[in-house]
Amino acid sequence: MNKVYNKLVRDKIPEIIEASGKKARIRIADDAEYPALLCKKLSEEVNEFLESNDPKELADIIEVVLSLSKTYGISFTELLSMAEKKRAERGGLERKIVLLGVRC
Repeated sequence: MNKVYNKLVRDKIPEIIEASGKKARIRIADDAEYPALLCKKLSEEVNEFLESNDPKELADIIEVVLSLSKTYGISFTELLSMAEKKRAERGGLERKIVLLGVRC
């Protein structure tokens, strides 16, 4: 039985599949399609987290975000700095504020 995935996977997944006695068919994404594949992967990982509510899934989300940042030439340190700047300007989410509306 053949399963078709056609999705971006972590680098060691083909080895893990081969170690289980199965044959992995792979290809290497080109630079032009890689950002779109990462965006699709991000959506997949976010959905897995939302469905499972398992904090371990957050690690997968971070991995995709890190890979996306690299494709845009942004280091992890720069990404954290950008997040901190936004937090300083607009606040974080610690106070659990829910905006109900705005009166005009």
